[in-house]
Amino acid sequence: MAMILTLSFVNGFQQTVSEKVFSFWGHIRVQHLEASKALVAEETPITKNDTVVAIIQQQKGIQHIQAFATKSAVLEKDKEIEGVLFKGIEATYDSTQLKPYIVQGRWPSFTNNLYSKEILVSQPIAKSLQLQANDTVNIYFISPENRSYRKLVVAGIYKTGIEEYDKLFAIGDIRLVQRLNDWQPDQIGGYEIFLDNYHQMDTINSQLYNALPAAWMSRTIKEVYPNIFDWLNIQDVNRNVIFIVMAIVAVINLVTCLLILVLERTKMVGLLKAVGTDNWMIRQIFLYYACVITCAGIGIGLIGGVGICLLQQHTHFITLDESSYYVAYAPVAIIWWQVVAVCAGTAVVCFLSLLIPTLLIKNIEPVKAIQFK
Repeated sequence: MAMILTLSFVNGFQQTVSEKVFSFWGHIRVQHLEASKALVAEETPITKNDTVVAIIQQQKGIQHIQAFATKSAVLEKDKEIEGVLFKGIEATYDSTQLKPYIVQGRWPSFTNNLYSKEILVSQPIAKSLQLQANDTVNIYFISPENRSYRKLVVAGIYKTGIEEYDKLFAIGDIRLVQRLNDWQPDQIGGYEIFLDNYHQMDTINSQLYNALPAAWMSRTIKEVYPNIFDWLNIQDVNRNVIFIVMAIVAVINLVTCLLILVLERTKMVGLLKAVGTDNWMIRQIFLYYACVITCAGIGIGLIGGVGICLLQQHTHFITLDESSYYVAYAPVAIIWWQVVAVCAGTAVVCFLSLLIPTLLIKNIEPVKAIQFK
């Protein structure tokens, strides 16, 4: 039960937090080749390239790609200010990934011919500036060349639960970034790539990096935000430690249980040997009873583990501090082949460990065993 719960909670936690990161930035980022791989607030502009798009789309496992650009800005409302990184996107941006995180209002509209005058801000920023949906906010863009500001309407408020995003990003029209930076309409900061299976992220990124023209580079989102994914990988260590501890506890308990059974039935062993029963047949008797105990334990653990996981999925009775764990409740992901593997592996380990105490049977002498008290 402990191993099933550990697997389900670790899988759910890693999957849920990863999906939040991927929904915001995709799985792979393609942009201008930088001398340093460090994350920068504003990208070097690069012109849209049909050849690059074709190279990306030729890769297997690509779901879709979309352009973006970011620019540092300051939001101001009633003399209260908050620094943000304005993320500009196109009207064709696939918002299905982010819409579930909108807690108030709606997704910005891009119908304006010049640029959309709507913005999506995070809940922490909205709370700090006392903003509500449909409120007007001033946004100041500061650069070495010039300073300018715009009045934008808060179309919606989002909350992913990931503090690194919620306290930093605001989402709006990429055409506004292009105008402020004096870019051409076909100049962007880069492309976000979404994959069918995020487990192939490293493989596809390696293929893209080698296939892209010299002026372009690709990076996985794990390289851009390594701190989040390093933290998620620590959960694997916790899972492995629990597995090892549970395996040791199970083996010790079973060996002890069977030793007690053998000692309690010492007279019976002596009688069986006295009537000509061989050691292997006697061992089979004890192994049978031990296997019954093992199977009962595995069955109860399976029902208990899966039951608690299903209960958590439907009721969310185990809550977490969202500011620390990025989720408001403990997420659960039951992967059935892992559950089967845990049950089968437990059965094999237990059966092998049960062979150890039965070796004592061959050392029991019938005369002494019958007199044993």
